[in-house]
Order: sequence, then structure tokens, then C-alpha cells
Amino acid sequence: MSKHHVHESHPEIVKRLKRADGHLQKVIAMLAEGRPCLDLAQQLHAVEKAIAEAKKTLIHDHVDNCLDAAANGGSGKSSKSVLAEFKAISRYL
Repeated sequence: MSKHHVHESHPEIVKRLKRADGHLQKVIAMLAEGRPCLDLAQQLHAVEKAIAEAKKTLIHDHVDNCLDAAANGGSGKSSKSVLAEFKAISRYL
């Protein structure tokens, strides 16, 4: 069974991902149009940046909310479990 897990930052993350999706759709259209490689590279950079910012926001939010609460006894998780979870998510930074 999956828990419904929403944070205040999730709408902002969705907004960033939609922006990335828009940039990616633009790259696809530009490729079909035969646009110059420099233009394509700039748009792809925008896609990467938007996704990286979404990921960073998600991870920071998780650390600030979930792991902070767990570390302070709010979740019933052991310190070892909290540390393991932090190490696991920090691999994606």
C-alpha cells in the first residue's frame, strides 16, 4: 500500500518539471525544424537545469521535513535508519 506523501514544495517541483517538459518539447520541435546545434544545446541545458533544480528542491525538502522529524523522534525510526535514509538520498545530489 502506498502512502500519499505531499509536501509544500511539491507544487513548485511540478512547476519546474512542467517547465523542463516545455523546454524538451521545444528541443524536439527544433530538431525537426533543423535548427542550429548551438540553439539545441542551449535548450537542452535549460532542460537539465530545470530538472536539476526540481531534484534539488525535492531532496532538500525531504531532508528538512522527513529526516529532520525522524531524527528528532517524530517517526519512530532509529537513528541508524535515519542515517541510512540520508545516505541513500544524498547519492542523488
